[in-house]
Amino acid sequence: MRILGLDVGSRTVGVAVSDMLGWTAQGVEIIRINEDEQEFGLDRMAELVAQYDPDGFVLGLPKNMNNTIGPRAEAAQYYGELLKAKFGLPIDFQDERLTTVEAERMLVEEADTSRKKRKQVIDKLAASLILQNYLDRKGPLVK
Repeated sequence: MRILGLDVGSRTVGVAVSDMLGWTAQGVEIIRINEDEQEFGLDRMAELVAQYDPDGFVLGLPKNMNNTIGPRAEAAQYYGELLKAKFGLPIDFQDERLTTVEAERMLVEEADTSRKKRKQVIDKLAASLILQNYLDRKGPLVK
């Protein structure tokens, strides 16, 4: 049972995938999107769905620090609705407050990468963190 984890932004969607047992998350890629132009990268997502055959999606939900839903969280929910309509797969959300900050810190401290290189991988790493947090919270997918 596989799950695709997504970090949805206004310009990119970081993508991660779980292993078949639901223990670990691995970053896959970053899909370029453009919310302003209503370009959501669904054709590329369809290719990833065909490749990984997931049983569902987990999207990061960027709540405000006071636990309210703001414009970015609403945009993530909208993206989830688009995915559900297109693929008919279950959608779940994982609180992602501070995951991008955590990903940035990990890249600075552990990988010692340049700012330009960090920008190229941060969304993929954030998607991995979102999915891994979800997997850790839910436990193994296969019993």
